[in-house]
Amino acid sequence: VDRSYQCKDVLILAYQSFGVLFGDLSISPLYVFKSTFSGNLSNYQSEDVIFGALSLIFWTLTLLSLFKHVIILLNADDNGEGGIFALYSLLCRHAKFSLLPNHQTADEELSTYHNPRYSYRNPQSLTVKRFAERHKKAKTALLLLVLFGTCLLICVGFLTPAISIRSAIEGVKVRSSELHYGVVLIIACILLVGLFVLQHRGTYRVAFMFAPIVILWSLSIAAIGVYNILKWNPRVYKALSPYYIYTFFRDTRYDGWISLGGVLLCVTGAEAMFADLGQYTAASIRAAFLSKNFAAVSTSFYASIPDSLFWPVLVMATLAAIVASQSVISATFSIVKQCYAIGCFPRVKVVHKSKWFRGQIYIPEINWVLLVLCLAVTVGFRDINHLGNAYGLTYMSAMFVTTWLTALIINFVWGQSLVLALLFALFFGSIEIIFLSSSFIRISKGGWVPLVLSVIFMLIMFVWHYGSRKKYLYDFHNKVPMKQILTLGPSLGIVRVPGIGLIFTALVSGVPATFTRFLTNLPTFYQVAVFVCEKTVLVPYVPQKERYLIGRIGPKSFRMYRCIVRNGYKDVQKNEDDFENDLIMSIAEFIQLEAEGSGTLEGSVDGRMAVVRTSEKFGKRLEISELERNGEASSSMPPTILNSSKSHILQYLQSTYEMESPGSTLRRRVRFKLQPDMNYRDPNVKDELLELVEAKQSGVAYVLGHSHIKAKMNAPCLKRFVIHVAYLFLRKNCRAPAVVLNIPQTCLIEVGMNYYL
Repeated sequence: VDRSYQCKDVLILAYQSFGVLFGDLSISPLYVFKSTFSGNLSNYQSEDVIFGALSLIFWTLTLLSLFKHVIILLNADDNGEGGIFALYSLLCRHAKFSLLPNHQTADEELSTYHNPRYSYRNPQSLTVKRFAERHKKAKTALLLLVLFGTCLLICVGFLTPAISIRSAIEGVKVRSSELHYGVVLIIACILLVGLFVLQHRGTYRVAFMFAPIVILWSLSIAAIGVYNILKWNPRVYKALSPYYIYTFFRDTRYDGWISLGGVLLCVTGAEAMFADLGQYTAASIRAAFLSKNFAAVSTSFYASIPDSLFWPVLVMATLAAIVASQSVISATFSIVKQCYAIGCFPRVKVVHKSKWFRGQIYIPEINWVLLVLCLAVTVGFRDINHLGNAYGLTYMSAMFVTTWLTALIINFVWGQSLVLALLFALFFGSIEIIFLSSSFIRISKGGWVPLVLSVIFMLIMFVWHYGSRKKYLYDFHNKVPMKQILTLGPSLGIVRVPGIGLIFTALVSGVPATFTRFLTNLPTFYQVAVFVCEKTVLVPYVPQKERYLIGRIGPKSFRMYRCIVRNGYKDVQKNEDDFENDLIMSIAEFIQLEAEGSGTLEGSVDGRMAVVRTSEKFGKRLEISELERNGEASSSMPPTILNSSKSHILQYLQSTYEMESPGSTLRRRVRFKLQPDMNYRDPNVKDELLELVEAKQSGVAYVLGHSHIKAKMNAPCLKRFVIHVAYLFLRKNCRAPAVVLNIPQTCLIEVGMNYYL
């Protein structure tokens, strides 16, 4: 039964891949030849020139798509994940290149951390690796390279919809030459707005809607290709010979080199698997037609379509362009999520619904930014060739970054020789530099836009990373010594009230200054205190069984615990009620394992951490029952306040707020109690578990630091500008931590803290 369900899921994903993944691979016929012949190359009206352009496209796809991406890059996956961040993650795990400050040795014990395929170590690569590990500037340079590559891909996120949909719509002018240019723009903008407005529905629905479109579109261009080859020039297969590349540059010289900026558009889908398979037929469609119709270069794709099929193909081309745009937009959301996960992007709201497949997300802020930029370049570039210049330069620059990261993978991760890594970088890098040199000539004709925006995005990411890292270091150097906490005794010198207090901190050890700041201003706290650290590990996903690290702070009588929640860079935040329940179950399991295994930790300063969910008895220590929701309960009083130790006034205020808040009624209501047939060797264990259950029943409060950032008085002017202007501007205009963590306002306590960075 499990295998049948697994096969069903694979078939569903394969079907959806036509709509989400392969849609981008079949769109280049709409603009590649038009952009290639946009300059002086249009004056060379000969069959050899047309065949030479086709030969360039064929061998560019063969080298950059087939050999580089399919044969080499697909083997550099990170637990099945690809892309620039996957390469960076592999490098950081096999060499100490990461700038994440809270790395632990326990993170290296994750099942997804090490890959047996990369166990080989080349002694020759150790020297270079050790040199890079000792120099922080080398690590920073690597991070900047990765951020620049991701910023280029973010630019692809709004350039792809603009050029794809606009190229498809401009086909109308082939049959309606008198149609005003503004009408084409209006139609394109309407489609773009509709595309971005529907993003919140997720790719689950989109893939099932668009997969048939891509299949029909692929069959259509294949049929049209066969038609044109048979009708116009059956000898087009000769263009596959590299000899025509020689004749192309022999006849066109400088103009041919300039045209490479258009040729590179054929590999704009090369980051996906088997990109070459979807392109060979597409190129031959137009080459066969153009070899006998030189005057139709600007509209060669639509001019090559039989009259009776023109309007159906136009509709299919428009829909296929929307599909291609959808896949790139989804990838952009994923890229931003990964940057945010490692502290290189301001806080954003990441939406993931349970019915969506793993990894499918939606980010509202990025969606609207992409829409504005997409409309701006669509309307701003009156000449679509300028849009092609920007698109091609962006994609080839990102591929160049990938080439050098892959060279590092070959040496540091695969353990191959430095010479082999350099040969890979020089071979593919030289090909990409030739294309880039042609694109740089077109910077003034649209290519400057993605470069400027990429620099702006990279500055935003680096400023946020710099400020966040400085803030963490301030917390690390100002954490409270455990000896000071232990001298206060079990009551901590304050009044302990019923309930659980979750103190969120970036520290994986020690007590944050936020906690003592709270006690100084309000000398009372909850009977159970849990220091929670949510951190990112440089793996795509952390298995649920290995996510929680639980430990104890101080003696058992203190009732203080530490919970480290480890997430991968593609993991999505769960709902806060699920987190609370998982946390209670994990702490209960830790208490039992501690008593059954290593015995008492009385007097320990900061106890050992345990991955409790791997225990065979996990989930069997406490009995959990789900209560009715507010709207379905027979009583008018919410079930969460039953048997609560809160005063009647607080109970009334909480019930009133939850009835007026629509989101609170959707929260999952559960109740814990001890298993009646459980035997306890130590009666203190039962008392501790009972106290934990009662504390959960009384309520859970979230304690977060509300930080005020300032630069030191003696800081340089540049640092003061970065902290006081750039970093504070980003903090004021991003999501609050409580919103990102999905914390309800009735459970939130914020503690003001001054940071001098």
